[in-house]
Amino acid sequence: MKLPVRILSDLHLGHRVSRISDVESLRPLVSGVGTVIFNGDTWQELARPFRERSAAMLEELKAICAAEGTEVVFLSGNHDPGWPGPGWAELAAGRILVTHGDALFSDGSPWSREALLRQERVAKLWQRHQEAADDPAERIVLARKMALLLRAAEYPKGKRLWQRALDAINPPRRAFEMLRVWTTQADAAAAFAGQYFPQAEVVIKGHFHRPGIWHKRGRLIINLGAFMNPCPALWADYDGHFLRCGRVDERGPACRTGEVTGVWRLMAKD
Repeated sequence: MKLPVRILSDLHLGHRVSRISDVESLRPLVSGVGTVIFNGDTWQELARPFRERSAAMLEELKAICAAEGTEVVFLSGNHDPGWPGPGWAELAAGRILVTHGDALFSDGSPWSREALLRQERVAKLWQRHQEAADDPAERIVLARKMALLLRAAEYPKGKRLWQRALDAINPPRRAFEMLRVWTTQADAAAAFAGQYFPQAEVVIKGHFHRPGIWHKRGRLIINLGAFMNPCPALWADYDGHFLRCGRVDERGPACRTGEVTGVWRLMAKD
């Protein structure tokens, strides 16, 4: 993997409420770095209403990266579980773990209507993959199968924020699960690393759309947010010596790396 590495998450290309309407606007974010890791939910593999446009945008993104001479790593998310590979990336000799985040909770997206209605099927899936309790590769396999099991049957019709908020609280238990997961996701990431990647000092993730930086259980947890309202998107860079993080500046016709909000020295240990 060529350095420096840039990490972006949750582009949701082609989705009705993705803020990325023109893939060309992403060129400054993929230019000038050795590798870009797209950390899951890059495109809408499972969503039929968005899939055709999303697939076209994905091919355009690949072409832009190729034109810029940038290597690309696509990690799987719950919206695009079909990517090959392990489903995570390690930097700084394992001190930094990058993974989407849908493997942090036993049912992937606990706030989804499908998760609320299919608990018995979720339990049966876990019974068939008991090795996932200790094996990270098997845990990612399970997360990918969970994404297929919990594939949304329908999608919100409205694009406005109030319409999406109204959808989120129906049924009311959805709102409770959203709040629970939003407030515990950083702890869940630290616990996940402790169980599967004990050498990881940093976990970089997405999935929950809540951007932030936390220190939990002796680990640094970074959520890169999403390119969906109301949540801003963050970027993270690793150059072999330092990890940097900041907000994506989406003002104007192109997205750029905005002000740096955090810097950490993380060299690979001998």
